[in-house]
Amino acid sequence: SPVKINQISLDESGEHMGVCSEDGKVQVFGLYSAEEFHETFDCPIKIVAVHPHFVRSHFKQFVTGGKKLLLYERGWMNRWKPSVLHEGEGNIRNVKWRGHLIAWANNMGVKILDMISKQRITNVPRDDISLRPDMYPCSLCWKDNLTLIIGWGNSVKICSVKERHASEMRDLPNRYVEIVFQFDTEFYISGLAPLCDQLVILSYVKEISEKTEVECCARPRLDIVQPLPESCEEISSDALTVRGFQENECRDYHLEYSEGESLFYIISPRDVVVAKERDQDDHIDWLLEKKKYEEALMAAEISQKTIKKHKILDIGLAYINHLVEKGEYDLAARKCQKILGKNTELWEFEVYKFKEIGQLKAISRYLPRRDPVLKPLIYEMVLHEFLESDYEGFATLIKEWPGDLYNNTIIVQAVVDHLKKDPQNRTLLQTLAELYTYDQRYGKALEIYLTLRHKDVFQLIHKHNLFSSIRDKIVLLMDFDSEKAVDMLLDNEDKISIDRVVEELENRPELQHVYLHKLFKRDHHKGQRYHEKQISLYAEYDRPNLLPFLRDSTHCPLEKALEICQQRNFVEETVYLLSRMGNSRSALKMIMEELQDVDKAIEFAKEQDDGELWEDLILYSIDKPPFITGLLNNIGTHVDPILLIHRIKEGMEIPNLRDSLVKILQDYNLQILLREGCKKILVADSLSLLKKMHRTQMKGVLVDEENICESCLSPILPSDASKSFNVVVFHCRHMFHKECLPVSNTV
Repeated sequence: SPVKINQISLDESGEHMGVCSEDGKVQVFGLYSAEEFHETFDCPIKIVAVHPHFVRSHFKQFVTGGKKLLLYERGWMNRWKPSVLHEGEGNIRNVKWRGHLIAWANNMGVKILDMISKQRITNVPRDDISLRPDMYPCSLCWKDNLTLIIGWGNSVKICSVKERHASEMRDLPNRYVEIVFQFDTEFYISGLAPLCDQLVILSYVKEISEKTEVECCARPRLDIVQPLPESCEEISSDALTVRGFQENECRDYHLEYSEGESLFYIISPRDVVVAKERDQDDHIDWLLEKKKYEEALMAAEISQKTIKKHKILDIGLAYINHLVEKGEYDLAARKCQKILGKNTELWEFEVYKFKEIGQLKAISRYLPRRDPVLKPLIYEMVLHEFLESDYEGFATLIKEWPGDLYNNTIIVQAVVDHLKKDPQNRTLLQTLAELYTYDQRYGKALEIYLTLRHKDVFQLIHKHNLFSSIRDKIVLLMDFDSEKAVDMLLDNEDKISIDRVVEELENRPELQHVYLHKLFKRDHHKGQRYHEKQISLYAEYDRPNLLPFLRDSTHCPLEKALEICQQRNFVEETVYLLSRMGNSRSALKMIMEELQDVDKAIEFAKEQDDGELWEDLILYSIDKPPFITGLLNNIGTHVDPILLIHRIKEGMEIPNLRDSLVKILQDYNLQILLREGCKKILVADSLSLLKKMHRTQMKGVLVDEENICESCLSPILPSDASKSFNVVVFHCRHMFHKECLPVSNTV
């Protein structure tokens, strides 16, 4: 064009363009077709707008704006027909076409035309008429097909096009406009654009110079605001540095936007600035710049599908390096688990890095042990680090790490070398035993565990079936924990025989007794060949269990037992043995003379239930008043008390005699009552049974063809049942014909 282009308009498809210029020319043509329209006016044309759907054949329309708003429509034979939509209110300053609605601004305000009804549906007047409309032009933009945003001067209005109810129509248009938001801004508006439910406003700013105190043009501002019913909330604000901003006016700035790409174009006479929404990559850039690595990592993980510029791994590695630089080695090592994941190369690189700064211990707890597994050299390097400075930490790692992570032989040799310097170090010895276990050298591990008296020795024996290795170590096991050792030996008799255990413990009789005692408690017959030996062992080490043993054992020699008990003066055991051997009188005598316990003597006499024993007991007690009292209190149910009372010498003082006699009488009365009660029960039962027998005998007796006469042996019933016959049936079920019944004098 030889002159200035005033405006360019594209349809929504981007295939058709309208152009107007200062020399009055208007052109509408297809970018990809030969379709074209030319018109020249006698005045400059400032505005052109093509129909949003111009690509469709029935929407071949566009409008131009100057003194008038003209609509051009293609009609019959491809001829273009113009029609005046509006005139008489000054120059048309701005036109925006969306769907079936056209909005335009002139010197008086903003109008909206409904292209379906060809009716103007609203007029929004200009607020500040003092501003020149050519210097402070109106900004229009459609947010959607029914929402128009108007910015003029420092005023913003958001208008919504709504359908009118049928009852309200009369002669009114079927649509009307409602202003839903209205507010003023601090500066003059050069452009507007929607951003979701917010607004982007390009503002022309004037300020007072501090040096000259004269009002001058400042840098334009791009603000994002949240509209409210009567005000707005500022979300963000940016001042834009464009060339020549000091000489620019409000009309020199424009704001255009691309809906599909969320791009905003700020146009000034010398510059075009492209603005776009910040994405997660921008946010992560800012976080990294502020050294907020953890937040950056979290943001990247949340938006990993949308970020394009950053990688989670790179952010994580930068975070680890940052923590190491700050000296937070443990936190850095812990983050390695999450950030490095299963990447073995990165793991090994980080381990070497920690080694260089002398912090292998920090990362040791977090090294992967399964999926992935690093090279054995890495784990060995960490173990050597601990072995040089921290035996406890070394032992902990050996317990926690599986034995296949490292070369066991190398670590064993290293531990052996350290034990040469400190041979009694329990931590190293225990760790060496665990290493031997991993290496399946159980014999060596067992020796160390026994030396250390370690609680895991029994678990090791069971787990790896090391019974053949402990045949000569039974004493050591018993010394360490006799209870567990005995239980283990008895549970595994098939692997270590009873005879072998007893033989091994020959020089330690106290341990031999513990083993044999547990064996006897489990089975009275298994160790019968050692019962004679056990008598001496019980007598020496466990007398309380000697008497129960003598009672339960059927294999111990009584004479040997009696000899041992008499030698050691074990009265209770001797009494039991004497009674068991049939010498009850000697046993009773020992109770009376040695124990002097009348209650025990009475109890013994009751158990034996022998009249001669009671006689001996009475004779022995007759000159001992306390014994007489005991007898009087307990003898009543076993021996006639009169026998004892007659033998008491006259004048002998017997303690609690009255109470004893009263007790005898009470016991006697109790016996009488019991007998009477039993008699009543017996009589009642006898009567009941007699009645039952009588009822049973009174019942009918079945007589059929199988029964015979006990005398003539012929069937008891006649063959002809119509004839009368007589039969006698006894309770014993013997049956006779009456004529066959023996007469009374028959023998």
